[in-house]
Amino acid sequence: MGDETQKSRERSRRLPKKLLHGGDYNPDQWLDRPDILEKDLAYMKEAKVNVVTLGVFSWSVYEPEEGTYNFQWLDDIMDRLYDNGIYVILATPSGARPAWMDEKYPEILRVNEYGVPNTHGVRHNHCMSSPAYREKVRVMDEMLAQRYGKHPALILWHISNELGGQCFCPLCAARFREFLKKRYGTIDQLNHQWWTTFWSHRFNSFDQIDPPSKRGETSIHGLNLDWKRFTTWNMTDFMTWEIQALRKWAPDIPVTTNFMRLYKGLDYHAMAPELDIISWDSYPAWGNPKETLTDTCFRTAFEHGVMRSMKPDRPFLLMESVPSIVNWHEANRLKRPGVHELTSLQAVACGSDSVLYFQWRKGRGSYEQYHGAVIDHLGTNTTRVFKDVAHLGQTLEELSYIQGSIGKNPAAIIFDWENRWAIEDMAGLSNRKNYDETIQSFHKVLLEHGIDGDMIPGDGDFENYKVLIAPMLYLLKPNTAKKLKAFVKNGGILLATYLTGYVNENTLCWLGGFPGDGLRELFGLYSEEIDSLYPEESNGLEFCGPLKGDENKTYEIRDFCELIHVEGACVMGKYTRDFYQNMPALTKNTYGKGQAWYLAARADEPAMAVILGKISQEAGLLWETLPKGLEIHRRYTEDGRCFTFNMNTTNAPLHYRGLSLDPLETKIIESKPE
Repeated sequence: MGDETQKSRERSRRLPKKLLHGGDYNPDQWLDRPDILEKDLAYMKEAKVNVVTLGVFSWSVYEPEEGTYNFQWLDDIMDRLYDNGIYVILATPSGARPAWMDEKYPEILRVNEYGVPNTHGVRHNHCMSSPAYREKVRVMDEMLAQRYGKHPALILWHISNELGGQCFCPLCAARFREFLKKRYGTIDQLNHQWWTTFWSHRFNSFDQIDPPSKRGETSIHGLNLDWKRFTTWNMTDFMTWEIQALRKWAPDIPVTTNFMRLYKGLDYHAMAPELDIISWDSYPAWGNPKETLTDTCFRTAFEHGVMRSMKPDRPFLLMESVPSIVNWHEANRLKRPGVHELTSLQAVACGSDSVLYFQWRKGRGSYEQYHGAVIDHLGTNTTRVFKDVAHLGQTLEELSYIQGSIGKNPAAIIFDWENRWAIEDMAGLSNRKNYDETIQSFHKVLLEHGIDGDMIPGDGDFENYKVLIAPMLYLLKPNTAKKLKAFVKNGGILLATYLTGYVNENTLCWLGGFPGDGLRELFGLYSEEIDSLYPEESNGLEFCGPLKGDENKTYEIRDFCELIHVEGACVMGKYTRDFYQNMPALTKNTYGKGQAWYLAARADEPAMAVILGKISQEAGLLWETLPKGLEIHRRYTEDGRCFTFNMNTTNAPLHYRGLSLDPLETKIIESKPE
């Protein structure tokens, strides 16, 4: 473990030894109502709130005019919170600026892809490259760190809020060109990797390159991908600019920023190393009629797993959730009785050391006045929502012994942002690439059979897992192929699918057959063609060899069928229709001490269950079909204790191994080391 990683882990351990319960608090909106602020403290204590997030969008109150500062209200609030046993997560206010700043420093405003500067408004409307804005942010952050860095209430810095977006201004374009120079070295190398001879798009210098936009170039896949990489790099650079300003005066306080589910605009795997703690905002549409509550829970468990896997050696934080409803879903449906506790405990089960809300009290006006909160406009502690929150607060207080424990999952799925971007930009196959949905299907099948899985990038650490699943690994980062081969050679079991290893990290196709970069040897096959099916079409998969059952069942295949030729691999399944009937659809190749499986088609979940069941059993993992709606997660302490969360995500009783679960009930079973 490197020095910086060790320091980061030590900072993350400074959090209180309890599960955190609370959320975004905006007392600066109520400074004219001291009676309400007084009630807030009393209600927080009643709801077992032990932490609040302050200052997320407080810049116009901190600095109403340039150089005129107002922190006295924050001094008073932090002191009173601490005196009442409530900790503080203090945010930097860089996510939204006062109007005077945009008026005086117009370079701060972002420019859209048509070259038009935005006007003042909404949030995250700043240019990440702007020296003027960076300096304003540095000054503000250092003032906050100097003033509050040693305050006993402060436990965590919250960098900005829901970072996102992109800017096409001249400053960002110039930084993009410098980014490309460092990445490629010479313009000839860039031209080669981007294949710019096509359509006569060759560049003579880096100065000729503009960001991709609807008014210019969008046809070069390498350009599009590098722009997304640059946007992540630039946003990360801006984020670390803030972190450095805080660390100058408060080096021991951990830092986080709140990620947004599977947000496509930034590569969270690239940003995670700069943070001490991963946190995220979860707002599923609980109770929507398009899926069962169980399905929503499975999808949310996947999203929790993505966040947990970024720093698997420590818990993550659920930074924002909602105790009732949001204001932006297709239909803002109330959480039904029991759902709030179930879904909050699911976050804890998946590795969170917190359940935090946006927001504590509903605002009277503006865009989020109807977004759910613990305290409604009614303003009392008698509401159903408040009682649900208070009950959960008591539950979390009783579960504080779980704090600090982590997951240790035996299986991992490669979920890679750069691969995702490349697949979405690829001009081929069909419009139903569905990369995210495919990844989630594999995770769901694992979860339905008692195995939780981590989600890791293509260049992540594989060695701690017994089973590795690599769906649609179209883009191969440098060394990914070598790491996959080493994983299998050392005894791991790998399952890859159609579309594996088509392009390098710059979207240049590999020559000599797919999968490229030496993976042809690993899987003992090569791919000749891939067939895309229309939505109304399907094919069939029939298992053979050790997977063949007595019933000769045919499983459904949709969307994609890859035509592969074996070169030493054992055929485990065949197509049942079309001109490639009886051609291999599933193979297994022994490589070193391990196995490399290849699924050449998009098979249905029952077929995936058969394949993953066989793989899991050969890896020595327990594979069992759980009662429908039962979700199981485990957390482990450093001394070897295991906490198994058994969750009933249905409205009917469930029974499992002598355990009876009421509707929406969670039971935690502790097992001690032998």
